[in-house]
Amino acid sequence: MRLALTGGTGFTGRHFRERARAAGYIVHEVKANLLHTDVLREELHAIQPQFVVHLAAISFVGHADPSDFYRVNVVGTTNLLDALNTLAQRPKKVLLASSANVYGNSEHSPITEGDPLAPVNHYAASKLAMEMVARSYAGRLPVFLVRPFNYTGPGQAENFIVPKLVSHFARRASQVELGNLHVEREFNDVRFVCEAYLRLLEKAEAGDVYNICSGRPFSLQELIDQLSALTGHSLDVAVNPAFVRRNEVHRLCGNPDKLFASVGALDIPPLEDTLRWMLQEYME
Repeated sequence: MRLALTGGTGFTGRHFRERARAAGYIVHEVKANLLHTDVLREELHAIQPQFVVHLAAISFVGHADPSDFYRVNVVGTTNLLDALNTLAQRPKKVLLASSANVYGNSEHSPITEGDPLAPVNHYAASKLAMEMVARSYAGRLPVFLVRPFNYTGPGQAENFIVPKLVSHFARRASQVELGNLHVEREFNDVRFVCEAYLRLLEKAEAGDVYNICSGRPFSLQELIDQLSALTGHSLDVAVNPAFVRRNEVHRLCGNPDKLFASVGALDIPPLEDTLRWMLQEYME
């Protein structure tokens, strides 16, 4: 089973690559820049993928240049789909990773796939635009969309909240500077997310969309308390106005019913296990 993977060197890509290989896939990491259309087309014709998992993206909400979101997340995805559309034998499944950020500050919680989409930042807007582009390939490519809610694990960059806090606790820092403190998020495990992707490559319906979530949100204080209990260390939390985002999404919690109905039960590691795994990796 030949699988073409974009974003294979990124946080999620590295974890997914290993789990996909363990599941029997022959994983080909796409090396071409998604903005270089001719090189991208040649590489995909050489791979002749039976499955495609598209994870390459600008994913940090606070990224400095807003135009990068649209150049990579929208134009890059369009180029990928155009290249796949030229293959003599089309893939069996094409997974495109969107984001739960497309829901914005939803009035509903937990959020279902049918709830309104209302992005409040450039990252989310670019992902919604990508979704609209993907829908234009209906009937030509077996594309489906996933909207992962917040998740974490070893190797995630420290500009994301969980690895930032893990780093501070692991080196027993006295203080950490954060932005908005009154937010709630799911902090799921990257292993759960990767397993959901693998199951959906078998079970997903073309043209459909799936929340990748557990329905278990945590406040930042709960996250800090768990790290304190695991390390026996406490630190002071200070609000840095430079880290406070305008139009912050205050609560982001998904309804996993559709996912579980499609792929069956999935192992969801408790947050404590994920944090312990991250602390161990950080200390090695």
